[in-house]
Amino acid sequence: MPYKPKHPCAYPNCPVLIPSNERYCKEHKKLMDKSRPNANQRGYDARWRKVRLQYLRENPLCVECLKEGKVTPATVVDHIKPHHGDKELFWDRNNWQALCEYHHNVKTAKEDGGFGNKTN
Repeated sequence: MPYKPKHPCAYPNCPVLIPSNERYCKEHKKLMDKSRPNANQRGYDARWRKVRLQYLRENPLCVECLKEGKVTPATVVDHIKPHHGDKELFWDRNNWQALCEYHHNVKTAKEDGGFGNKTN
C-alpha cells in the first residue's frame, strides 16, 4: 500500500525528516507548543471571525496586489502594525488591511520573522 513520503520539519532550516502527518520534529514541536498561544488565545475568536468577514466584504481586494496593478481577492485581514496582544491596537480598524494569502505570508516572514518565530 502506498504511503506519503516524509518531509522536512517546518521549523526554519531544520533538515530532520518527519512523517507526512506531522508538522515539526520532536525537538521543535516542544519549542513551538510552548512559544505561542493558540489563535483563540491571541484574540482571533468568534468575534474576530465575524468582524473579519465583514471587513473582507467591505475591502474585497488585496491592497498589495492593487499596488502591483493586479486584481486579487483578499483572504486575510492583516494588522499593519503587529498588536503583540494590545487589544486596543488589535481592534483598531485603521491598523487593518486586506491582503491575499501570498502577500500576508511575505509580510509576516519579513516583519515578524515568520509564523511563530521571534526576530530578537
